[in-house]
Amino acid sequence: MAQHHDNNSSRKPSSAISGVNSDANSVANSVANTGAKAGDTSTSSSGQRVIPIQVAVNNSAPAKVGVRSRLKGRTVDAKARTEVRALLDRDVAKGGQPGLRRRDLLIEYLHRIQDCYHQLSAAHLTALAAELNMSMAEVYEVATFYHHFDVVKEGDTPIPSLTVRVCDSLSCEMAGAKDLLARLPDILGGKVRVIPAPCVGRCEQAPVVVVHQNPIGQASLKSVKAAVKARQFSCPPTKYVNYNQYRRAGGYQLIADCL
Repeated sequence: MAQHHDNNSSRKPSSAISGVNSDANSVANSVANTGAKAGDTSTSSSGQRVIPIQVAVNNSAPAKVGVRSRLKGRTVDAKARTEVRALLDRDVAKGGQPGLRRRDLLIEYLHRIQDCYHQLSAAHLTALAAELNMSMAEVYEVATFYHHFDVVKEGDTPIPSLTVRVCDSLSCEMAGAKDLLARLPDILGGKVRVIPAPCVGRCEQAPVVVVHQNPIGQASLKSVKAAVKARQFSCPPTKYVNYNQYRRAGGYQLIADCL
């Protein structure tokens, strides 16, 4: 719209501006009363087309500062929380303090859940995070870092109760681990999960297969099948020589002579 400029306009009161302000106020009142939205058009008393702008007003209370928020995301399942609490309070019978939660024992707590349920379900991880007052991200990143933990997400099929891990390190692969990994599933059946695993630290005994928590050195199809059939799922304790026995047998004698 073309505007007319008056040389004396600088010395006169700006009635045009006052009129615009008046029109703007009337439009604003119209927006407030009718609930008009941004983008709707209306006409002022002076015949000008005005597009009102809706301003959002935040009437919420100010955010609290320094207050730790509650666990967000997944809702804690009551049954899962009861089961996790029972595992965390397992030391009470040995003199432990009921309800004591130590974040530095996160890996120990994960082991307890894994050993009891043979997996780490999303419900149990959420319950554990709530018990330790930790974020789900902190618990999840630890649980997924170690190959021994089996994390099962929501909607996934539960894994079998027994897992057999075949070490696929270079030493084990050269000793026949790839053949074991290919043939063991058919031999052990569908109720046993057979998966590859990173180095288990027993390269001198290659190939190594871990039946649950029982490492089998120089593993063969026959020895692994026998361990599964006999339910040999834990590592048998090895005989060792204590300090006194070692000393009586001449241990540390050289350093003793030097002193």
